[in-house]
Amino acid sequence: MSLQQVNQAARHLQEAGVVMHATEGVWGLACDPFDEGCVARVLRLKRRPVEKGLIVIAAAADDFAPELDGLDAKQCDEILDTWPGAVTWVVPNRRFPSWITGKHATVAIRVPGHPQARSLCRAFGGPLVSTSANPAGEPSALSADQADEYFRAGVDYQLPGEVQNPGQPSQIRTLAGSVLRGSG
Repeated sequence: MSLQQVNQAARHLQEAGVVMHATEGVWGLACDPFDEGCVARVLRLKRRPVEKGLIVIAAAADDFAPELDGLDAKQCDEILDTWPGAVTWVVPNRRFPSWITGKHATVAIRVPGHPQARSLCRAFGGPLVSTSANPAGEPSALSADQADEYFRAGVDYQLPGEVQNPGQPSQIRTLAGSVLRGSG
């Protein structure tokens, strides 16, 4: 992956595109979380209901300042101790639209441990939706080829890369101490 490729992917995202990219454990689909049409496109590709909500990633914890500012110091420290990393946190929503949060008053956020995912957010200029690159009910794509088989015609760009820990999606935690996905 080159900086030129990351910038090309970011341009697609800035123009309401959908980009496939590598994450910590699976291939993902990225788009602008504030573009309702783009998010609807991702949901259609995945055959995923909007009510379930989506994960949002960012290049750095500062990109989630509105979400973190509402938390107490202990909660912030606990989150920041896991970032960058493969831990997604469910926190009270402060600014993301309903097409991101679904039926929830919370939002799932992460600063990924995968450098490519952080670079993509940085080049885009803010948080991105990042959801596994697979149709609902199908196995997550663990390779670029598998992601391409699922969504060849449905995405605007595939950023070359590799997942770090194939088959190990991010852990999802709540502030109450529950682990919603992954080992606890």
